[in-house]
Amino acid sequence: MEWLWYSSYFLVLIGLSGYGFHRLMILSLYLKHAHQQPEPQEEFAELPLVTVQLPCYNELHVMERLLTSVSKIDYPQDKLQIQVLDDSTDETTEICKIEVAKLIERGFDAEHVHRTDRTGYKAGALENGTTTAKGEYLFILDADFVPNPDVLLKTIHYFTDEKIGLIQTRWEHINRTFNALTRVQAMFLDGHLELEQTARNRSGRFFTFNGTAGVWRKSCIEDAGGWEHDTLTEDMDLSYRAQLKGWKFIFLNHVTTPAELPVDMEGFKSQQHRWTKGSIQVCKKILLDIWKSDAPLYCKMEATAHLTSNFAYLLLFLLCFLIYPKQQTELTWFADHGISEHLLNFPIFFFGSVSVTLFYLVSQKSVRPNTWMKDILYLPLLLALGIGMSVNNAKAVIEALFNHETAFVRTPKYGINTEKQEKKPAWKSSHYKAIKSLTPIVELAFGLFFSIVVVDNAINGNWIATVLLLPFPIGFFYTSLSSISQQLPAILAKK
Repeated sequence: MEWLWYSSYFLVLIGLSGYGFHRLMILSLYLKHAHQQPEPQEEFAELPLVTVQLPCYNELHVMERLLTSVSKIDYPQDKLQIQVLDDSTDETTEICKIEVAKLIERGFDAEHVHRTDRTGYKAGALENGTTTAKGEYLFILDADFVPNPDVLLKTIHYFTDEKIGLIQTRWEHINRTFNALTRVQAMFLDGHLELEQTARNRSGRFFTFNGTAGVWRKSCIEDAGGWEHDTLTEDMDLSYRAQLKGWKFIFLNHVTTPAELPVDMEGFKSQQHRWTKGSIQVCKKILLDIWKSDAPLYCKMEATAHLTSNFAYLLLFLLCFLIYPKQQTELTWFADHGISEHLLNFPIFFFGSVSVTLFYLVSQKSVRPNTWMKDILYLPLLLALGIGMSVNNAKAVIEALFNHETAFVRTPKYGINTEKQEKKPAWKSSHYKAIKSLTPIVELAFGLFFSIVVVDNAINGNWIATVLLLPFPIGFFYTSLSSISQQLPAILAKK
């Protein structure tokens, strides 16, 4: 049993180490290519027609803000079409009708497209809207985004290159400092958008549309086969299909589009579950096609690491079952040679902590040069939250592997406009609630279990192991208790 445990333990560590190494590789590519800012070949003599597509589903708190900000985009009104692609089943539909009518009265070419069934979810709404889109270029915005007025003028001229199919802008976060959760989410997303997207795009590797805040060439979408509904991340799916067809993408990290982050744990979990499950679905669908393509080997390898990266959550979940037996088993051979502690703890520390620390240090310094030292104080919570999310996201991986169908669950947003805004009760009293599950109970059990492990190590004087394992109970207690406290009022109200 000792060697069975050791074999399993080291296989999991090798897998996690591989993803830690990949993170360091992304960091090195970013440092090498970050200065290579792309420029448009030329400018359009006459600005082309652009269709702004706004897919939404039950977004009553943010639709007015979205349409107001879209109406302020600095672009000729006769060259702009606005489509509200509305699948809502609540008051959102009436709000959309009123706001679109106001736009039409002001002279905008605006339409409200309301579907009574959600076939294909967001992908289906975009597919449906594209059939009546007048523009050759489609600017897609989720309902919680607030585009800057100059976003189109800063992006559209890149399409003078006929090979360009997509321009992706970087997200900013209008409620970054709302609470600890939004601060950590902002760091997660800054790492992905600033480091990963920049590194992949500028080093000639595949990179993907982030689902919003990007401008597509309509003919690129059509050539790639259009929006498809068989995954929960239609953006990633279409991106790979388009690039395999030879289309080129550009990521502009200096052009930003602000958005609202989820302010509660259940909203964050539902978003992460959808993104994680969708990426594994795309991996199953597209990875073989990537390896059959003529893309360079380094592109295929990086795409493989990208598409399989969420398996790390499954490995982390398995690691939770493998750590404690070390404390209970007499591993005499390793103990006699004095190397047990190093073999077991160093890989966790280096690839789980050092690589993450370097990754987010660089991303925060790049994105937030004036405040990055203050922001990085939340790094321990980021590490703990990554561990705490392993149950939620491992569940998503397993569902994708076994083809378990689930609906596209929207992430509730509440119209929180600024970082300094008071915490209005709307986000707590809203009838938009995340789907309840038993995940928080499992997380709470893990939190209690690892508390025992940490205390046991401290009592026995294993201070290195105590420090290294401390993020486990913190992470699981944070995710579980945050969810339980959010669900409890509704449960008690029913009783």
